[in-house]
This record gives sequence, structure tokens and C-alpha cells, in this order.
Amino acid sequence: MSPSSPSNSIKQARHLFFDDGSDPRGLVPGSILASWQRCREMGLVANDYRSVTPVEQHALRVMQERYEQLRKLCRPELEALHTGVNRADSIVILAAPDGFILDALGSADFLDKAARVSLRPGVPWTESATGTNAVGTAIVERRSVEVLGAEHYYMPHKVLSCSATPILNPHGKVVGVLDLSGEASVHHRLALGMVQLAVEQIEHRLFESEFDSGDIVRIQSDPDLLGTAREGMLVFEDHKLVAANRRALRLLGIDWSELGKLRHHELFASALPRFGGISDMRCQDGKMMHARRDLPSRTYLSNRALKPGAKPASVPTSPVFSTEFDAELDRVVKLLDADIPLLLQGETGTGKEVVARELHRRGVRSAAPFVAVNCAALPESLIESELFGYLPGAFTGAKRDGAPGLLRQADGGTLFLDELGDMPLALQSRLLRVLQEREVTPLGGSRAFAIDVSVIAATHRDLGCAVACGEFRADLYYRVAQSVLHLPALCKQPDLAGLISRFWKALGSEKMSMYLDDDLVRELASMPWPGNIRQLISVLRTLMALGNAGTTLSQADLPHDLRVRQSITASATLAHASGDLHAIELHAIDAALASCDGNVTAAARKLGISRSTIYRRMSEESSAI
Repeated sequence: MSPSSPSNSIKQARHLFFDDGSDPRGLVPGSILASWQRCREMGLVANDYRSVTPVEQHALRVMQERYEQLRKLCRPELEALHTGVNRADSIVILAAPDGFILDALGSADFLDKAARVSLRPGVPWTESATGTNAVGTAIVERRSVEVLGAEHYYMPHKVLSCSATPILNPHGKVVGVLDLSGEASVHHRLALGMVQLAVEQIEHRLFESEFDSGDIVRIQSDPDLLGTAREGMLVFEDHKLVAANRRALRLLGIDWSELGKLRHHELFASALPRFGGISDMRCQDGKMMHARRDLPSRTYLSNRALKPGAKPASVPTSPVFSTEFDAELDRVVKLLDADIPLLLQGETGTGKEVVARELHRRGVRSAAPFVAVNCAALPESLIESELFGYLPGAFTGAKRDGAPGLLRQADGGTLFLDELGDMPLALQSRLLRVLQEREVTPLGGSRAFAIDVSVIAATHRDLGCAVACGEFRADLYYRVAQSVLHLPALCKQPDLAGLISRFWKALGSEKMSMYLDDDLVRELASMPWPGNIRQLISVLRTLMALGNAGTTLSQADLPHDLRVRQSITASATLAHASGDLHAIELHAIDAALASCDGNVTAAARKLGISRSTIYRRMSEESSAI
């Protein structure tokens, strides 16, 4: 045998390290030398090995029960490796994350040989207990390790050839070790590769079990490997990468330390695929990946935390929707989940935001943010910065750290563009570009940030007429109105009295034993309600606050300011009969302003509408004059 043979190299290395105290660098792998040094620092003496006694059967059963889920997860690979090797001189081992051997499969002859050097269930194979060994060293190194013959720290273990790979969970934590050991004299050259492939299968199932039906993004440069254990797996929360498997880290060129730090836009120049979709994604380094995004279950989504500052989706009590409208909402949800934008068309106060929130709650994005933008309430000078965000110093008065903008806050969830018809034309073109390209460039910056949003727009205006008059961009209209849901005015509800009773019940009247008599319900149902549902709810809450528990309210319980509305109803009857609802609104606003001594805020509160609506109607009236 030549002096340079592996056998001579390890003999020379052991002599230098254990006898001379010299550094045998280059004669053994770096992982083996590092382990020897750790063992010596712990005070282990290579020639003073004492066999480790296994724990009692009761203690072993306790440990096995503790890791029962891991054992079940790994059992198919243990049996497959045992069958695949099919030799009388090997043993397949599953160890706990602390090196404690839980299971061992092998021939009876080799199991007996292994037991003589304590390689058996119930024994901890850590470096501190058994010196340099594949299981213990793999735990320390957090990577695959092969320890051949005399590379083991203790000489009695030189009869073994061991190949081990740690099992890592989606957060990079060692949760177990898989090992294939055999006779050192007949080392299986493919042993380590076989163990690595088995662990890859285990980690793939572990990832899917931890994020059961969750928002998993699967990536691969080879599309044929999507759906296999060779795919990369990623999970993002609040734009941050919070979980990954080893394959994904290799594909992206990052390591475990980046989890919780890297954001989506730092990894990818493309937006994530929409739920249930497959698309190409460009990495920031220019590489292209094929990606598939799992469709999350409602259970998973409902348990996810909302982004800081995002409003949770309100859950309206079901009786406020009629059976027919409820079915219509379910139909519209399917369109939104298929990434088809929706336009809600209805008068002010018909509950457009309530409906939008309910649609969000029923959809696949229910646990992600619902961000509402009132395009009519934002000052024109601030709309751009509020929507698109800005970099530090982008303009006078900008926050020192800049701001992400409402569009990026909605990433992954639902963007509700309320009163879109009142957005300035100049901003409409930029919004259109964002919705088309799914990218946002903040003010003062040149870098675009990918976004993934479901879009619901709402308006009280007839956008078709606005397009014809040149007051609204046709291309933006066709972008947001790919599906349309019309919300009827309250006075056009077929069973207004029944709706009033359902709202009253939804407000919790039964818990207070407070009821409305039939005459009062009919009186309320006869009102024109120019403020629609918002105004009705305001009136019902006022009645509930003024009433007493355990009583039935009647017309006599209407307070003075509500009686003013009765007079509004009476005086507006002729206008209503002529079908002039605009006249009803103006009359109601005039009466409310008169009763509030011209206080617009108080009048808006009284009518259950926004101040901007009153100002807009007053402006329209003055223009007509």
C-alpha cells in the first residue's frame, strides 16, 4: 500500500494529533479535524473510551413518544434505505436533535455488532458522549458529514463507516438526524448521497405538514421538478422571507441567517404568482425561476396575523343580506379570487365598503390586509404620495424615513378604491399603469416594487357617462370594471320594512329586549333615506341609545331631530313621486342644515352621509343656479 493511501493518511493524522499534539491539516477533512479539536477541548481521551450504557426501556419509550411525529415522518425513508442497501453489514439510524438514537433498522448480525460499540437505540451519539461521529458531528456542523473508520475519535469506533445528514425544519432548526452506518472495510461509496436524498424527501413532507395548505411558493429553474422534493419552497409573511428549504436557499444563493431579514423585493424583481397560479419569476440577479403558489385554505388564512396597521375585514352579521344578494356575493368572490377586478356601483351610503369588506372576508386573501382608499377624501396634493409612497426627502414635509404608500400596504390583500370616480385625471393614468404592471415606484425613487393585490373599486357616479364626457379615463374604467355589482338605493329595496327589522336585530336589540312596534317600522320604511343604509343605521343606533331595555319603541319615541326627518319625508313625497331623487337629496340636505344652524358636520352626522357629499351637492346646486 502506498504511503499516500487513505489508510496511511489517517494513521499519520492520528499520530500527529493524538501522539505529537501537532496539526494534521490536509491529512483529514476539515470537519473531522474541527471535531477532534472540540473533543479534546471537552477533555475526551481517545484511548480511554468507555462504552455508553443505553437508557432503560421505559426511558427509551418516553423519548420515542416525545418524537413520535418525527419517527412517523421518517419511517418510509428508514425502510426504503434499509431495503435499498439490503446488506448484512449496515444499519439505518434515526436520531433526535440532541443525538439520542430513537430507531435503528438493520440485519440482526450487524445490529449486534453495532450494539457492541453502543450504536443502538437509547444511546446518545453526541460528540460529548461518543466523540467524533457522523450523527453528533452533523448536528454541530448542521450539514452532511461522513466519518470513515479511524476518523472516529475513539478507536473502538474505527470498525464503522458512518454517513449522516441533519433534518432541518423550514426555519433551519435541526429536528433530527438520519444516518447510514456499515462496516468500515466495505464502505458504501453512495451512502452519503442516499442519505441526503432521503432527508430531502423528509424535509419536503415536513415543510408541507408545518404549512399545511398554507401560502407556500414553490420555485425551480427546471419546471419539471416543481411538485417534487427537488423544488425550492418559500413562505413570505409581511413581505419577509420567514421559511425556506435547503433547495430554495441554494437556488437563491442565500443562507439560513437571511430568514426574517430579506424582503420579497430583495430576492425577486417580479411579483409572486397569484394564489393557485404558476408563472415565471425573475430574481434580482437576473435568473429566471418557474414558480407556483399554493392556494391557502381558509383555516390557514384565518390564523395568520394581519400586517401592522392594516384593518381587519369586518364581518357583517348575515341577516343584513338577503338570500339573493348573499348568493350574488358568493358569485362575485369567485371572480375576485380569479384576479378579476370588481366595480361596486351605488349611491352614497348604500354600503359599498361594507360589501367590499365582506367580499374580502370570503375570499382567499381574507387574512391579508384590506386597505381602503377614499379617493374623494384625500386632498389632491396628497393623493400621489399617499397611494404610491415616497422616499426620504422626496418633498418638503416628508417623513424622515419615507413611507411605503397604501398600494404597497395592500400587497397580498385587497385594495379598495372608494369613490374612484372622483380621482383627478392626472392620477388616473399613473394608477392604471400600476394596476397593469403590478409595480409601484415611490415618489423620489426610480426602483419599482412588485405588488400583488385584488382590486375592488367603488363609485356613486355613472362611470360610463363620465368616460363619454371625458371626465374619466376609458382604459382605467375597463381595467377596474371587468365585473360590476350594482348596489340598490335603500328606498328601492323590495322589503324595506323587513330589512329594517333585520338591521335592528343585527345591532343587538334582542340582548337588550328592545323592540320596534309595527307602526314605527312602517314609518321608518316610508322615509326616502337619501343617505341610504348609512343613514338608516345611524337612526337605528340613535333609537337604541335613547330607548330603554325591555321596552317596545313606538313613533312617540322618535326624538325631535328624527321628527325633522319625518317632515323631510312628507315634503319630499311629491319629488319622489316624480322620480326626482336628486331633488330629494337636496331637500334633505337643506332641511338638515337648517336644523343644525348651517353646521355641515352636524348635518352630515344627522343624515348619515359624509361631509364631502354635502359639499359636492351644494356645489352642484350653486353651479346649476
